[in-house]
Amino acid sequence: MRVTVIGAGVAGLTCALELAERGVAVEVLERSAQLGASACSWFAGGMLAPWCELESSDPLIARLGAQSIPWWRERFAGTLINGTLVVANGRDAADLTQFAARTGHFEPLASAEIAALEPDLAGRFSQGLYFRDEGHLDPRAALTALAARLGELGVAIRYGLEAPARSPAGRQVVDCTGLAARGQLTDLRGVKGEMLLLRLRELSLSRPVRLLHPRVPVYVVPRPDGLFMVGATMIESDQGTRISARSMLELLSAAYALHPAFGEAEIVEIGTGVRAAFADNLPRLRRHGETLYVNGLYRHGFLIAPALARRAADVVLHGRHFPEVMDADPRQRRLA
Repeated sequence: MRVTVIGAGVAGLTCALELAERGVAVEVLERSAQLGASACSWFAGGMLAPWCELESSDPLIARLGAQSIPWWRERFAGTLINGTLVVANGRDAADLTQFAARTGHFEPLASAEIAALEPDLAGRFSQGLYFRDEGHLDPRAALTALAARLGELGVAIRYGLEAPARSPAGRQVVDCTGLAARGQLTDLRGVKGEMLLLRLRELSLSRPVRLLHPRVPVYVVPRPDGLFMVGATMIESDQGTRISARSMLELLSAAYALHPAFGEAEIVEIGTGVRAAFADNLPRLRRHGETLYVNGLYRHGFLIAPALARRAADVVLHGRHFPEVMDADPRQRRLA
């Protein structure tokens, strides 16, 4: 079997690798000139936090995420399983209680236990939640590693190529182009996310920290070389414009509330990306002729992409059906 995967974001690369590891002849087409040039995956947080996501997501996301963590650990050496720490200032203790009620697989922490986990946060928070089995990775390093592994398996990634209007003869197609697939997946919408990359060598964190800030709940994810990714915004928009002044102020103020040292941080990069989502914010595998669309990953790309890739490979190779993520196109339902 020969398969063309369209799109070299995290969904496309995981699908391509899953198929290639099963002996399929795969090629990847990417419209950008280089890896990460237009993919929202490049600006992702890289948090592997299925149980934290229960706070605002369907339990399906937690199931897919829990299945994806071992996949990452097996294929990307940079996957870190150091857990997630969730904290709130004293006046926001009710938010922490509500977060705990909606999630699971955590341990409540007192001030001394928070300090033991993250010494640089000592004395700043009186209580928190520790999701021990969660992890994180650097999305850019992970995408680069997946592309390199595909190269080792003989899979070509062809940059600067648009998706063909028709399926290539003798090939099945797996389309992982996100919002660009809206011509076929008419019920997709765009959700813009904004991020800051800060450098602060005076502060050290070993794991992602989520601060339940009253205006913008923020997450701070440590990266190598004193870098921290700060993000959280979700704006209903398919315009991938630069970050707004209000969003930047809110992200910086929330990071400062986590630790005042962020007030002296260097702003290394500002980025935005538009995630593709369906109305319920759940992913879909959807067929149109010879094309299988893998889409609607919303803000959960790195968290759930491997589990979706395994299902997509089973659909392509064995014709399996996964009712939790597969449905008919809305136009087909209306015609029926």
